[in-house]
Formats: sequence, structure tokens, C-alpha cells
Amino acid sequence: MLLAINIGNSSLRFGIFEKDTFECKNSWIINSKPHRTSDEYLVIFRNTYVQYHVVPESIQNIVIGSVVPPLTNIIKESLYKIHQINPEIVDRYTSSSVKHQSYQLGTDLYANAVAAHTLYKKTTLIIDFGTALSLTCVEKTSEFRGAVIAPGVNSALSALISHTDQLSQVELKKPSNVLGFYSDACIQSGMIYGYLSMVEGLIDRIDQELKTRCFVIATGGLSHIYAPLTKKINFSDKLHTIKGLKILYSSSNKN
Repeated sequence: MLLAINIGNSSLRFGIFEKDTFECKNSWIINSKPHRTSDEYLVIFRNTYVQYHVVPESIQNIVIGSVVPPLTNIIKESLYKIHQINPEIVDRYTSSSVKHQSYQLGTDLYANAVAAHTLYKKTTLIIDFGTALSLTCVEKTSEFRGAVIAPGVNSALSALISHTDQLSQVELKKPSNVLGFYSDACIQSGMIYGYLSMVEGLIDRIDQELKTRCFVIATGGLSHIYAPLTKKINFSDKLHTIKGLKILYSSSNKN
């Protein structure tokens, strides 16, 4: 089986796949802040394997996609101690399946584009509700059309709370009304409906710019909150980026 790891700014997403399928057998997330040593991650990984009933010997290959270079070698070293396998690091240079002109395209955005083109074969907009909010567009012809990046929901919420004396942390959930009477409900409305309005507005603007209606996928840790609240999102898949890493790994090993 293939173990795929997406190293993000806030978390590590793990997924285990059979060799020739996109069915994810197991998936979990580990908080990556604060940064830890390779030995600390070694203990966490072993404990997580026990928790999720993962047999280390069942893993034959490992692929890593990362947007946090200082963490990449630490995670790679920890995994090698467990599996005696050198993980393969993939990025935007691994595959030519999506044509791009950007020299600053993050591995996560490229993996999102590659997965969309491979799995759906249509002009697709991927909305990633992660540490950053990103919208990535790829044409059905495989041309990368660009991206939009904004502060992520949790990042914006943390900034709001940390800079405001009388506000406390609130749960991110849909409030009963847009207009609230108490601080918690008011903040929830701003974070849920405010971000939802931004996402819907960006979808409309991108569709107008491209003169087409994009197929819209939601992914990322908070996608389950926003996707059900709008008809503009066609499909929700938390494992979309991980699937992209699997495709990049397969493409690399065909060459």
C-alpha cells in the first residue's frame, strides 16, 4: 500500500491507498504546530498507527507533498525509522499533466489541480478551506488558469480574537440567523456567512472571467462546514489533495 502525507502549515494529513485505486483505506490528521523533532514525531506516528490499526509492514511506498520545507526532512526521517523506506518528495515539477507557468505554485495547489484534471476531465475550480483559503482553477484541456489565495478561516478568526480584548474563542458553526445579538453568534455569522459570500462571489467572478461555469470542488479541513451551505459547490472531498499526491507519485514512477 501507498502512504501519502500532505504537510501543511497547520496539520499533516495522512492517507493510505491500494496501489491501483483512489479508494482511501484510512486517513487521519496530526497537528503540526508547534514543530517537533523527528523523535517526537516518531512516537506520535507509532501511537497513531496503533489508534488507526495501521500495520507498518503493509506500507510499501511513501509519498510526501509539503509546503513547509523545514518540516519535510523531519517527517521523512521519522517515517524512515519506522518503515526503512525513503519517502518520495513530489512537487509541481514531478508531472506535466497540468501545464502551468508559475514558479511559485505550491505543491498543495498543484496536487489539487492534478487531481481535478485526472479525476474529472472538465474545467474545475478547487476551493481549499485550509490554513489559507485557496481557489485553484484548471481547464479541461489541462491548462492551469491561476489561483486566488486569502487568509484561512481559522487564521482570520484567531487574528480577530487575539486583537480584541472582549472577544473569546468561538465554535465555528452555522448560526441560526445572519444578524446576531450576542458576540458568539455575531462572530459565527461573520466567519461562516462572510466567508461563504466571499467564496460564492469569487466563483461568480471566475466563471465570468473564463466565460464558463466551473465544476466546483471543496476540500480542506473546514470544507464540511461550508459545502452544505451553498449550491455553487458541486462536490466535497476532504481527500482531494491527498489523491493528487498519489497521482503525482504514480506519474513519477512511470517515467
